[in-house]
Amino acid sequence: MIAAVALAILAGIGSAVSPPAVDHPFGVGEKLVFDVRFGPIKVGTSTMEVREISHIRGRAAYKTYFSVQGGTFFYKVDNVLQSWIDTETLSSLRFVQRLDEGSRERERHFEIYPDRSVYVEVTKSPAEHPSVSNPLDDGSFLYFIRTIPLEVGRTYEFNRYFRPDRNPVRIRVMRRERIVVPAGTFNAIVLRPTIKSKGVFAEGGEAELWLSDDDRRMVLQLKTKVAFGSLNLFLRSFTPGR
Repeated sequence: MIAAVALAILAGIGSAVSPPAVDHPFGVGEKLVFDVRFGPIKVGTSTMEVREISHIRGRAAYKTYFSVQGGTFFYKVDNVLQSWIDTETLSSLRFVQRLDEGSRERERHFEIYPDRSVYVEVTKSPAEHPSVSNPLDDGSFLYFIRTIPLEVGRTYEFNRYFRPDRNPVRIRVMRRERIVVPAGTFNAIVLRPTIKSKGVFAEGGEAELWLSDDDRRMVLQLKTKVAFGSLNLFLRSFTPGR
């Protein structure tokens, strides 16, 4: 399942008003809302948004939020991911997750230091662990993937996941197709991303991700296998960023 993010923001994070130095296909204020289905049944709502630009250790960062909420009478999901992403390099600076699935609840908080290629899992100990250059986490990965060239038939590999033993991250570009979602009809590029983790892009999940085949590269649809069936997200509405 999707790992999720702590709702609390640490004291000392100030909002930045200056725009990012690099243009990206997303910006502050972008909000995507999805219908969540387990198989054919609509069971909840998912939100993916860029809330603001914050300062993390003196670096401007997009503060992003990705939630999945829903369930049936026998299984509930309330997962949240929050990522703080350097506006210039798209490196992860902070990653917080809250995972609440069925009877299982977990929160984790990571501070990530790209300049020193280390990370700290704050919820466990202050110990530093080796990371990578230009690190990504589960949430920032969804934004990074929107910025790279995508050629049908190619598989791209990146050694950028912040926990080195989970690399490489692989993105296989499957096909182009035209799809209909609640938000409308779109031309799409279909990807199969995999990360060596237990998240939505786990190797056994056979996840497929549909991005709009235009400059915005919006997430239109996501399908993946989970322990209790098939988790599907379909774009219902979107607000462009600035």
